[in-house]
Amino acid sequence: MKKNILVGQSGGPTAVINASLYGVVTEGMEHLDDIEHVYGMVNGIEGFLKDTYLDLSLGLTQKELELIKLTPAAYLGSCRYKLPKDLTSPFYPTLFRKLEALDIGYFLYIGGNDSMDTVSKLSRYAAQVGSSIRFLGIPKTIDNDLMLTDHTPGYGSAAKYVASTVREISLDASVYQQQAVTIIELMGRGAGWLTAASVLARKYEKDNPLLIYLPEAPFDFQSFTGSLTEALRQRPDVIVCVSEGIMDVSGRLICEYNDEARLDNFGHKMLTGCGKVLENFVRNHFGIKARSVEVNVSQRCSGMVLSQTDVEEAALAGSFGVQSILNGATGKMVAFSRRTDQPYSIECTLVDVNEVCNREKPFPTHWITKHGSNISPDFLPYVLPLIQGEPKRHMSQGLPVYAYRR
Repeated sequence: MKKNILVGQSGGPTAVINASLYGVVTEGMEHLDDIEHVYGMVNGIEGFLKDTYLDLSLGLTQKELELIKLTPAAYLGSCRYKLPKDLTSPFYPTLFRKLEALDIGYFLYIGGNDSMDTVSKLSRYAAQVGSSIRFLGIPKTIDNDLMLTDHTPGYGSAAKYVASTVREISLDASVYQQQAVTIIELMGRGAGWLTAASVLARKYEKDNPLLIYLPEAPFDFQSFTGSLTEALRQRPDVIVCVSEGIMDVSGRLICEYNDEARLDNFGHKMLTGCGKVLENFVRNHFGIKARSVEVNVSQRCSGMVLSQTDVEEAALAGSFGVQSILNGATGKMVAFSRRTDQPYSIECTLVDVNEVCNREKPFPTHWITKHGSNISPDFLPYVLPLIQGEPKRHMSQGLPVYAYRR
């Protein structure tokens, strides 16, 4: 008997999260012997609980799907909704009744760490009550911090954006002769993968950014002073890239030197301001011009600096997820396994979602050099393949054309 697919998007969007949605919908409609409808949750599981969903298999043309594939942000809308830890909570039978009413047989959730926690809880509850509904996670995060996968869809495009933006800021900073320091604050609460990508902005050895700081290496103001002094001897315009989550040796966030960080719904500290702290420190300690730039959400929503590799891999993850769940997989997450760096080659695999959720993959410390202020060239063979290629964009009157949910 035919069943239906339900797909949702959760957590912070990326520039290619909709490419994964594209993969799910197009692959789902290739299996009409097993699938009747592909439904999309509007605003994730939180919206589905309010009975807001779309029939993606009927409401979208192929042309619209191709447009969605290159549209940043979450076409279906997102949410940050934490499921009860207690599987005896009345939340679960309520949700499963809604799933059964729609004749859902396959549930796919596109998201990061907290989204994989949702897949874990739902698959465990299904096993506990003997439900036949299968649950599977499709990875996404610009932070690249999901365990058991070589990398995550969304990281390549964000890394490409970071490298391009830092290169442009470096050019802007180079036009004056006076000494000046520019602090660029980049996303990365506990893992420095995205900030590490700023090393790609360098055009030659000892080019900007001269200093790069990640959360994986404790930040020390005395060491920073010495490193910055040396950098200013090399050139008057110094670019420093920092992750928002850098902290001192005691574990205190640098942004907390200014104001206490607030908490989000998941208990994560809402980090912002370490760039401003360092800007003020440089200005007061060195007596020179200093400024800070917080790149913020542009890192995850720029559709104009997409990596073609990232787009295609995101779509592949969605397609492979449908194939896997139809073949009986549940309680799993799609993952990438790298075969070779040169020529670059990956394959899709499945990993236990319980070994992914509530864990974080740090940036390898052996790729962090110079007392925590630089990135090793050994990182380049890993990251360069992920930023390759530019998709053919849909443009009108000089502006990008994106898909908007009706």
